[in-house]
Amino acid sequence: MAETTAVFIPIVMFLVIGLVLVTYIYFRSRERQMMIEKGMSAEQIAELFKSKKNPYTILKIGIITVFTGIGVGLGVYTQEVGYSDGLTPLFIITFIGLGFITAFFISRKIETEDKK
Repeated sequence: MAETTAVFIPIVMFLVIGLVLVTYIYFRSRERQMMIEKGMSAEQIAELFKSKKNPYTILKIGIITVFTGIGVGLGVYTQEVGYSDGLTPLFIITFIGLGFITAFFISRKIETEDKK
């Protein structure tokens, strides 16, 4: 029974990934169609999409990834030392939250410095 279930895991994974990609492409094209229907020119649409991009997205992802790694590392370490198994998810979730908070404050600080 477990062998047949294991076969479906990659199939479901690829279906979900495909569904997400198709949905993203559909809604992106739908958004552009709506802009054209409102009478926006190609230059205005290009300018709008340029203004949407946040240059600090990679920085935020990096900070969150570092904190996630620290949380996983501490969780695995506490499990190896012999503490309760419940500490591992606690460390992971806590450090991911700290990563989001840190990324928010650092990006806000950098953005306010850029505006000056």
